Amino acid sequence: MRLVVDLNKCQGYAQCAFLAPDVFAMHGEESLVYDPQPDQEQRERLARAVAACPVQAITADGVDGHGAARGPEAPDGR
Repeated sequence: MRLVVDLNKCQGYAQCAFLAPDVFAMHGEESLVYDPQPDQEQRERLARAVAACPVQAITADGVDGHGAARGPEAPDGR
């Protein structure tokens, strides 16, 4: 499972940190920190966090078992 957050797109709403606190955390009021390779046990929480992002800044490959949970597909098809 691989997790990527577009920090230029992220607006600090912290929905992800609320739904998956073991993976996402706010550092200060606006800076998000996260684990780019979370444990498989976090799969369900990550899927909810990805879906809850109001600006769709999170891409998570392998969360739904079929590739990216949300976000643009890479040009090489990954």
